[in-house]
Amino acid sequence: MEAWRALVRGITSILVTEDSRLLMDSTRNQRTIAGPALVEGFGYWDGKDVRVQFRPADVNTGIVFVRSDLAGCPRIPAHVCYRVEQPRRISLRRDGAGVEMIEHVMAALAGLWIDNCEIWVDRHEMPGCDGSALPFVRALDAAGIVEQDAPKQKRIVREVIRLGDGESWFDARPSRSGEMVLKYYLDYGPEGPIGRQTFRISPTPESFRTELAPCRTFLLKSDADRLLARGLGRRATCQDLLVFGDDGPIGNRLRFPDECVRHKILDMLGDLALAGCDLVGRFSAYKSGHRLNAEMVRALTSQSGRVGLRRRCA
Repeated sequence: MEAWRALVRGITSILVTEDSRLLMDSTRNQRTIAGPALVEGFGYWDGKDVRVQFRPADVNTGIVFVRSDLAGCPRIPAHVCYRVEQPRRISLRRDGAGVEMIEHVMAALAGLWIDNCEIWVDRHEMPGCDGSALPFVRALDAAGIVEQDAPKQKRIVREVIRLGDGESWFDARPSRSGEMVLKYYLDYGPEGPIGRQTFRISPTPESFRTELAPCRTFLLKSDADRLLARGLGRRATCQDLLVFGDDGPIGNRLRFPDECVRHKILDMLGDLALAGCDLVGRFSAYKSGHRLNAEMVRALTSQSGRVGLRRRCA
């Protein structure tokens, strides 16, 4: 515990030079789904019903959201360049059309190594379902996953990239194993129902299905009360996600003792998927959220030889 606290206190941001450019390579073929898959539910934020249909896509299509409820069915590629800032969720916008709360959809596709898929939706907000990626995983698995005759590009971290400060940080380093490794330090203080948790995983479709996909969105009751007072989240109940009171989840039970930190890694995977390619490196985060995760993706996908990273001091 003291070792990683010292790391938090000493963290600074650095400059990545031309010699540490992230290199492109490929070791696997692209994948898509064999047929359509459907998930229906309601959005946590606006409470509106929404229908999501996953459709197969050709090689090099990537992940693309299609707003079927808007004229011309505008297409929104799932890439960090279309990300817009909104609290507590990932949102994308292109030419006036947008989608939001996409992190669990993106995590499900990334976790299952599905690279090409059109996601047809009839509203802007994705369904919250049970607060996890599991409903999307089950639908995609039922549709079937097929390999395509084209290589999948990957981006390899060659040097250390650090973002953040003592309050929250995100760190990317080379991976000796040649895999993506994700680690998260969750810190709600020594007291209280969530406390401090750490989890590490090298996600594969198999490990994602069992270790991450079932892990649900969580928040403190005090945060839930503030959202309700603003008229948000009124349709969601304590059975739709994890709401923590003083003694633990209210009206619900944990699926893992450390479900909260596992969900943070699920969210991290969904954020990193906005790079549009496989990432090879060791990614560690302390109290990071969607905004800082997106800053890391932008640094990783920068086309310039030099990536300037701002230092933020506590």
